[in-house]
Amino acid sequence: MRKQALIAILTTSAFVLTAVPFLQGQFPAESTIPKSKRKGNGRVKKGPPGPTPRTSDGHVDLSGVWGYAGYTSDIAKDYDVGELPMTPFGEKLFKERQANEGTEDPEARCLPTGVPRRDPYPSKILQLPNLVVILYEGNLHSFRQIFLNRDHPKDLNPTWWGDSVGKWEGDELVVDTIGFNGLTWLDLAGHGTSDKLHVIERYSRPDFGNLKDEITIEDPVYYTRPWKVTQWTPLITDSDLWEYICTENEKDSRHLDTLIKAEQEAKAKAAKK
Repeated sequence: MRKQALIAILTTSAFVLTAVPFLQGQFPAESTIPKSKRKGNGRVKKGPPGPTPRTSDGHVDLSGVWGYAGYTSDIAKDYDVGELPMTPFGEKLFKERQANEGTEDPEARCLPTGVPRRDPYPSKILQLPNLVVILYEGNLHSFRQIFLNRDHPKDLNPTWWGDSVGKWEGDELVVDTIGFNGLTWLDLAGHGTSDKLHVIERYSRPDFGNLKDEITIEDPVYYTRPWKVTQWTPLITDSDLWEYICTENEKDSRHLDTLIKAEQEAKAKAAKK
């Protein structure tokens, strides 16, 4: 797995292009194809077996280096065509992004992925008594903090990652995140978010080698009601995070800007006819 990731880094300057094998096919997105016509099941490879580790205070230990998450390309891939509860605005914008093949994706310009989106590189969870930190190998070597000892501040400054607070409910870490800037996409496919986005994640570790994350997404600008997905991520036991700098020798943004300009010129020409 890590060898494949290295090959992908060496062969393309920004991973959103089709040089990365498991990102092929986000245009058209899997969720735009009837389930009866889809190829494969898209399941993530399972991690090694074993008992669930625990910290000294008895909580499930979520620490570890975790591999590829299954919803990078299309977070709605478990839904059939028309099942995702999109608003008319949300559906219109999603279709436009599909037609443009994601040329305006912020992550294609090395901007943060936000929550709950993941890029196709490993991440690392560091678990402390009052804080959980998630380190991301890809993108900008970003990090996310989940505070376990406070509520959301009354006056939030909107950010790419939002403000995350968590609490333990049995063996699940329930993480509540608000305060987004509305600039992120939920996936490569182009499912949108606004500054009204509210994400609830329920992290658990049913066994040694697998991380489970039940995600609830609420955003009244793009979706008519809250909706859920369950993401599984396998543990990596033979490696740690590698250095990957998205902006180093980056060439794709210029390519995407050229495509956008060509699309705008084509639309303007068609409008004059």
